[in-house]
Amino acid sequence: MSGMSKIKMDMGQSMVIVPPPPQRFTINEWKLNNRYRYRCSEAQQELADRLLAESDRVCELSAETVKANKEETDHYLKEKLDDIEFRKQELLRVRKEVLLETDALATYKERLMDALSSVKRNALVICEKCLIAREHRLGIDMVHDIVEMELRKECEVIKGAENLLIRTLEQTQEQIRRLKATLYYMDHDLEDKENNLRIDRHNLTLKETSFNLSLYHGTAALDPSTITLNEWEMQTNNNIIAASKEINSARPMRCYIDTILKEIIDDLNAQKYATDEAFRIRIEETKEAKTKLELQHSEIMRQANEMTRNISRIEKSIADKEAYMALAHTRLGNRCQRPGLELTRDLVETYLVKEVYDLRQVVSDLQQTLCEAQASLRYLLKTQIQLEEDINVKTNTLKIDEVECMTLRQSMDYHAY
Repeated sequence: MSGMSKIKMDMGQSMVIVPPPPQRFTINEWKLNNRYRYRCSEAQQELADRLLAESDRVCELSAETVKANKEETDHYLKEKLDDIEFRKQELLRVRKEVLLETDALATYKERLMDALSSVKRNALVICEKCLIAREHRLGIDMVHDIVEMELRKECEVIKGAENLLIRTLEQTQEQIRRLKATLYYMDHDLEDKENNLRIDRHNLTLKETSFNLSLYHGTAALDPSTITLNEWEMQTNNNIIAASKEINSARPMRCYIDTILKEIIDDLNAQKYATDEAFRIRIEETKEAKTKLELQHSEIMRQANEMTRNISRIEKSIADKEAYMALAHTRLGNRCQRPGLELTRDLVETYLVKEVYDLRQVVSDLQQTLCEAQASLRYLLKTQIQLEEDINVKTNTLKIDEVECMTLRQSMDYHAY
């Protein structure tokens, strides 16, 4: 058997491996191999020298690059911090103006609510009470006079003022809501910027020798930012612009509220003056009419008393004439008893008969006069009662207008809240 080794096999013995003899080389192969090893060694030494030099250069360059990058990053971090701080201060400045304007509008809102409460609680109720009270006037005094017209007009003016105040209050509340919404977005932006400042200030303090530095081995990207710098700037700019717009809307609103309150108060006071003046004129007219009626009543009472005395005098006069009539009748009756030719129609009998007829005419005239006097007395008493009723009507009207209504209206007070 031949090959790399020879194996001898004996029966009953184990197999033994015999190594092959070493390979033999020639002298030329030995020299060539030495020269090759020498050249390889020199090549590796040259390569190592170049690599050492390149490594020094790369290390120095990388150190300079890393240092420059860090310095540049620190510079941009400082610029970013300054930019954020500037925008934060701008937001704070505008935010302060928004807060001041919100507080000012809240004060104006309170003024509107006070004015509205006063109109609702006081003025309209008083006018309606006056109208209801004047429904209790009596008789002829239940007229559609100028006072009623002014009271109804005043109710309309008050309702119009109330509606205008309600609309203005709603507009003010909406403006306050918009200011608060702007304030909410600004606060959110300020909070984000404060967090950004905190993070970047911390980043600026970090150095390559700081503790708690770590390498990230996750799979997600370390730069997840998708918002561009322009978008970031526009967000703050938009917040500032929106806040400035709302401030510019709120300031004229306060001037508008001042104007509205002044106009409303002027209108209400003017109408109140007109209504009070109508009450004054009407009260004077009623008092004048009542005074005239009272004078008439006194005169009627005087005439009624005089007529009563006149009737008594006429009745006495009639009674007196009955005595004269009886005397004349008695004389005629006595003369009817004259005897014979003595029963003549002499001058005495003629005058007696004439006296009887004259007395009858006088009594008839007196009876007619008595009837007329009694009728006149009845009319005078009836007129007296009517005058008393009219005086009571006027008294009731004065009580309503002068006492009830004017007392109520004294509590009406309009002023610019």
